[in-house]
Amino acid sequence: MIPIEWVCRRVATGSFLKRNPGVKEGYRFSPLKMEMFFKDDANNDPQWSEEQLLEAKFSLAGLSIGQCEVDIMNRSTVAIFEILEKAWATQNCTLVDMKIEFGVNVTTKEVVLADVIDNDSWRLWPAGDRSQQKDKQVYRDLKEVTPEAMQMVKRNFEWVSERVKLLLEPQASGRVVVLMGSTSDMAHCEKIKKACASYGIPCTLRVTSAHKGPDETLRIKAGYEGDGVPTVFVAVAGRSNGLGPVMSGNTAYPVINCPPLTPDWGAQDVWSSLRMPSGLGCSTVLSPEAAAQFAAQIFGLSDHLVWCKLRASMLNTWVSLKLADKKLQACSL
Repeated sequence: MIPIEWVCRRVATGSFLKRNPGVKEGYRFSPLKMEMFFKDDANNDPQWSEEQLLEAKFSLAGLSIGQCEVDIMNRSTVAIFEILEKAWATQNCTLVDMKIEFGVNVTTKEVVLADVIDNDSWRLWPAGDRSQQKDKQVYRDLKEVTPEAMQMVKRNFEWVSERVKLLLEPQASGRVVVLMGSTSDMAHCEKIKKACASYGIPCTLRVTSAHKGPDETLRIKAGYEGDGVPTVFVAVAGRSNGLGPVMSGNTAYPVINCPPLTPDWGAQDVWSSLRMPSGLGCSTVLSPEAAAQFAAQIFGLSDHLVWCKLRASMLNTWVSLKLADKKLQACSL
């Protein structure tokens, strides 16, 4: 275990107000306020600066805790908070602040989250109202520990337990429908489908040509519009892309062009996806994985589970780059 407690705050309350007189309770931090505390019970876990943490030169399980590791813990704490904040918002509950700790994996020498995140770890204010708080602070605020008071604490913890289960329920169901002009584009479309699955988004593949069968293309479109399920259409058409523009001109649903460009005519063909007639709003994304990510970002506006997967992916990408840079610097030295 790394002997540092990371505290992430969205709303000013508790000990922060005591350490920062003049700040009113309820002040909202944007971006999030990060604080570190050294785990030392004898000295009441003093607050540390980043400089103190670096100068402590901790070495745990063969890993020296330097700038790279501190940055990873900092960035991970923010991501974890934002994911939980987004989830609790679906229950009209404000995640006020949170504390977590990290450790070192003795096998991989990686910094990992090494903590249980529960009702002792955070402050929760339903509807943003401190008087309705449901976390451990309720117990701390008791003037006298009576059987009645403990029953109230128990009810609050049960309230949290019941709603934690709801955090894993999607707020809206959606799907991606990939329309390809030919089965020769199947490999390209399968990449889109696989990437959609990583975000938990159902993806259906269809074959239709706006040039050769516009009536069938519009019939397929109407079928997906008619059942009320939020849908993002992805048009995969090589050579002259009429599929995306025709779809965009006849539906209010989002349409993404993702043409499978070839080395010989790709530079010319892409213009049929980029140069749209007026009144059309379809975007063009060349990478199949990026097209799926764009669709996920659209669904993430209303589905917190999709948004959380996107946020976690951002963190993983950032950490990978950070570790790659550290490795490169070590090789250079």
